[in-house]
Amino acid sequence: MADDAGRVVVAGASGLIGKALTASLAADGIPVTRLVRREAESPDEVMWDPASRPLDPEVLRGARAVVCLNGASIGRFPWTKRYKHELLWSRIQPTQAIAAALRTLGDDAPHFVSASAVGYYPSLPGMQLTESSPRGDTFLADLCGEWEAAARAAGPGARVSMLRTAPLIHPEGVLKPLLLLTRLGLAGPIGSGRQVWPWISLDDEVGAIRHIIDTGLDGPVNLVGPQRATANDLGFALARRMNRPYLFRAPVWGVKLLLGTDATEALLTSDMDVVPERLTASGYTFVHATVEDAVAAVVPAA
Repeated sequence: MADDAGRVVVAGASGLIGKALTASLAADGIPVTRLVRREAESPDEVMWDPASRPLDPEVLRGARAVVCLNGASIGRFPWTKRYKHELLWSRIQPTQAIAAALRTLGDDAPHFVSASAVGYYPSLPGMQLTESSPRGDTFLADLCGEWEAAARAAGPGARVSMLRTAPLIHPEGVLKPLLLLTRLGLAGPIGSGRQVWPWISLDDEVGAIRHIIDTGLDGPVNLVGPQRATANDLGFALARRMNRPYLFRAPVWGVKLLLGTDATEALLTSDMDVVPERLTASGYTFVHATVEDAVAAVVPAA
């Protein structure tokens, strides 16, 4: 693999974040190598199969960074036993494969930027959660713990960043089910609606990843918007934008019956005021400072 100055390797480039990241890098003339699970169709693609064979370390040699964004969608419900297995291993296997290749490269290994999620943290109403806060005890928290451990296996001398990403304010992210309910006039609080929901815009997700690569910021980094927002704040912002009501309260028991306890407690009823402490301290400036700004950027006004 050619030693292109500044080259970034991206696994998971076909996903929402991966597409936006590769487009942003390409727009600035930064070479990108995409790891794909099919036959390569262009010079910037390399076929890999992390479930069945090792990744050739030479694919990574000379790169500035390798970004791993693989993982089955947490927005697919219900989380059956089989799907929870997929949620875990669709993240662990690619991360382990890249970490093993980086160990082989030793001191020549590029910066490893590995996805994780704010689901790492516990639900702690009234408390701010920073990168030094403890891990929770939910299924999603355990998944994030194993995910980050797989990334850290790149070696004691490797530069490893863990992206503890919040749900994306995007029509293909957390807004997907909310848009349908709001359009039908069925939106409303989930439980009390006062629980704090971490969030981030796609623009800031991509901007933060690039900032982490540019600054070399390693360790866990919370990728969340700078202003706290409750579930009601997001719901009202979306309803106002679409000129629809926000009235119908969804009881927690009903949501659990529909989506399952694990998904409900991890995503909808948890109260997590996660703050981007390290990102802000390192000088990152957010494009979208409030959840209302983030909604307005991706949802046309009615």
